[in-house]
This record gives sequence, C-alpha cells and structure tokens, in this order.
Amino acid sequence: MGFIKAFTGALSGTFADEWVDFYKPMEGVPATAALYPAVKKTKNNNGVGENTKGTEHIITNGSKIIVPEGTALITMQDGAITGCIAEPGGFIFTSDDPNSQSMFAGDGMFAHVWKATWDKVKGGGIVRSEQKLVYVNMRPIPKNPFGTQGEIYWDDSYLGVQAGAIARGEYTIQIVDPMLFVKNFNTTKYLEDGEVLDLADEYDPIADQLFKDVVGCLGSAFSNYTNDPEKQNRMNKIQGDAIGFAKALSSTVENEKQWRSMYGLEIVTANVIHIEYDANTKELFTEMQRLDALNAKNRGNQNVQQATAKALEGIGEAGGLGTMAGLAFMGMGNGNMGGMVGAMGGGMQQQPQEEDPMEKLKKLKDMLDAGLITQEDYDAQKAKILGGL
Repeated sequence: MGFIKAFTGALSGTFADEWVDFYKPMEGVPATAALYPAVKKTKNNNGVGENTKGTEHIITNGSKIIVPEGTALITMQDGAITGCIAEPGGFIFTSDDPNSQSMFAGDGMFAHVWKATWDKVKGGGIVRSEQKLVYVNMRPIPKNPFGTQGEIYWDDSYLGVQAGAIARGEYTIQIVDPMLFVKNFNTTKYLEDGEVLDLADEYDPIADQLFKDVVGCLGSAFSNYTNDPEKQNRMNKIQGDAIGFAKALSSTVENEKQWRSMYGLEIVTANVIHIEYDANTKELFTEMQRLDALNAKNRGNQNVQQATAKALEGIGEAGGLGTMAGLAFMGMGNGNMGGMVGAMGGGMQQQPQEEDPMEKLKKLKDMLDAGLITQEDYDAQKAKILGGL
C-alpha cells in the first residue's frame, strides 16, 4: 500500500469535490506545535461534515490527503511507520496499485536524509487493524525557553579561569527528519489520543525534556563558545551573537543528547536574553577590561616612541632640531613641548638657525623624561651632538 500523487501546489476544487474520505490538518494549530493529527472530512446528507475525534482509525482505499507546505505526513499501522510524504501536494491512498509509493521526499535539501531514514524504519503489510495519520511541523518552531535557577559554570579562555552566571533565553528548533522524530521520541500518547504536541506547553513531557536537555548543556555550550580558537569569543559579547551561540549550543546538544542523529532535531537560532555573572566573574571582567585599556595605551606609547626615534634620525642628519617636521611631531607627542612649534612663528618661510649644543641636549633630556624616546635614542643623539663640537 502507498500513495499516488494527485497534484502539487494549492488544493484544487475538483480534488476536494470528488473525495471518498478527505484528510487535512486540524484547524487552529499553533506555530509552536510539533505534531498534530490529520482530521477526516466526509460527505453526508447535508453536504460536508467533519470528524475530528479520530475514532475510526481506518484509511479507506481511494482516500485523498492534503500535505501543506512546511509539513510532513506520517502514516502508521499498529505502531509501524508505513508511509511518509515530505513534499506539499494532494495524494491518493491506495492499497492495490502496484505503482503507488510509500515515500515522497521531493528534491529538497533533506530528501536524501529522509529516504535513508525510510529504509531503516519503514513497516509494511496490508490493512488489518488500526491506522494513524499524523502531521509533523517542518517549519522552524520559535520561542522555546531555557533558563537556570542557579549559577552554571564554564571554562573561560578569555578570563583564564572557570566563570559562572545565571542565564535565560530562547531558541528556535526545527524538525529536520520527521520519521526519526515520530519513531524515537515517546509520541505514542499523541498518536493514540489524537493530541497536539505543543512545545510552548511547559507542562508537556516532551517540551519539558527538551528544556532540561538544553539547560543541562548550557555550561558546555558557553565553554565551547568562548574557547573557539577560530572565533576568540568573549562571553560578554554573547548576547549580540545569536548565530555564534546557536552553533555552539546546537553542537553541544548533539554531542551530549544526540538530538540530530537520534530525534531528527536541530537548533537553528539561540538568543541569551539575560545573563547575570556571579561576583567573582564580574570582578574578573572588570579587571580584564582595565588591562585591555592599559595594553592599548602602552601600544600607543610604543608607536609614538618608534615614530619619534625615526624623526630624530632625520633631524640629526639635517644638523639640528630646528626642522618644522621634527618640531611638529614632538609637539603632538608631548603637550609640554607644543610651544616649540609656535615659537618658530613663520618657520616654514625662515631658514633653520644653528642651535646651541646645550639646548639640543636639554631638549633631548626633556623628551627622554617624557617617554618619547628611549635611553638608547638619547645616548645616540648625545654622542652625535658632542662629536660635532
């Protein structure tokens, strides 16, 4: 038994008018629903009626079934998966056509994965007893919360110690393999009772399991995020890096809980809405920020010293400190020496005057004391000046 594709795209009026039994998704399904039953519409004496109780459990040969965009249809019999339609369109159920198929995957990015799963989990047989039709939401399912009541800890490469914080946020999940999800999660309750699996229901056992899995992986995910050698992430930037954190969290959940390989689930986005560091971690971040600022200042001073040394070499070769370029540079490097440029007046139009050697040495000493040149620079220039006497 299997299905024959009747059409692709939107529901046609002819298809709807000629049904024996006609199956479609139930009305009012929330965007956060992962699993929900198909409901049967049948003709009656008054025109069109609807059966939403799911009590008949037999798919009539020739029944027509709609698979909307962004969903997959799973058929089951006595607990075994007998069919999967993972492409949108209209399909006719048949138990006697040798050309009918049990698996439709289309040519999407996950088609080869679904076909491989089908070969592993498919069940066969003829209609004997109970049959089920269930839709699986293949769209990203948003607003799945996570949060910690106490501190979680991770190894932080930036701080160089173990850090701690209380955090909360939300992630978006996507079912990328509907057959693995239906088969390996405990979905029997929803299949038997025709219930909706809504991941926004905090009291739902599957939603609760997903919540606990993510919270249990947060410490490792934070550690993976901050210790990524290619990214060199810092934890205080995590709230603005939803993509980077999602990759770290998804990888951790797969490694520790096998969401992708066992249940066909993936985390596609994740946001840390609030993070409160413990007292020790706050102090460490403050100290590291001070060190960063100090290192930046030191790097700036080193650049000034190197540039000043090069300028001095040019000044020495010109025979004195009276050139406009050298004086202007020293004026920018040290505010106390800025008046030297102004003292030249229209120096650009005047000829440089020979300067007294003692004045040269005094100015060099001022530059040494101000940290603009090194002792080695001072000694070299001093030797040149004294050698010219």
